[in-house]
Amino acid sequence: MSTLDAPSTVVTLDRVARTTRDVNAVLQAAADGHRFRIAGPAGEHALAAGLTARIDVEVDGHAGYYCAGMNQRASVRVRGNVGVGVAENMMSGRVEVAGDAGQSAAATAHGGLLVVRGSAAARCAISLKGADVVIAGSVGHASAFMAQKGRVLVLGDAGDGLGDSIYEARLYVRGDVAGLGADCVEKPMADDHRAEVGALLAEAGLTGVDASAIRRYGSARALYHWSTS
Repeated sequence: MSTLDAPSTVVTLDRVARTTRDVNAVLQAAADGHRFRIAGPAGEHALAAGLTARIDVEVDGHAGYYCAGMNQRASVRVRGNVGVGVAENMMSGRVEVAGDAGQSAAATAHGGLLVVRGSAAARCAISLKGADVVIAGSVGHASAFMAQKGRVLVLGDAGDGLGDSIYEARLYVRGDVAGLGADCVEKPMADDHRAEVGALLAEAGLTGVDASAIRRYGSARALYHWSTS
């Protein structure tokens, strides 16, 4: 029996001894239920990208650009920081970052959940198309720019231009917002919104969070129609 025939076995893939292409080829060929650990990631780009099976992957260290990009169904945990574009164009599954994320985290993501336990840089969740994004820290400027659908929860602060040209994505921020982008406005928090925040916190595994100060933001819908006034 090979190691890939035993889903309960954690298979270690040493990035120092293998190319990123080789590591990803093993992960992309794995069947549901298998578990992997990527050792020595050393900030390499595109690790654990293009996964389609329901597998568990632990990246034991820092990863570079586009980690877990285009993810489908897999659960990817990074025990470190990530560069630009983590979980970009994610379709489903779960991606969790123990540290901080670079720019454009979850850009264009259609589904699944991204959890960043640190902070995320500028343009977090731009053009979001349906995924859930939970940031335990803060996000940089132009986050949720042109976000179409999905939910973003930020427990820290948000930079300038939050939600610029937003469509129907729902934004929740507990800290200060430096400034709202075009057509993004603060909206009332009703009981169903508080329940939604609670569900997001539970799914992200963030317990003991005081959610009483969280505010909601979304589209004023003033850009939906052409106006000559």
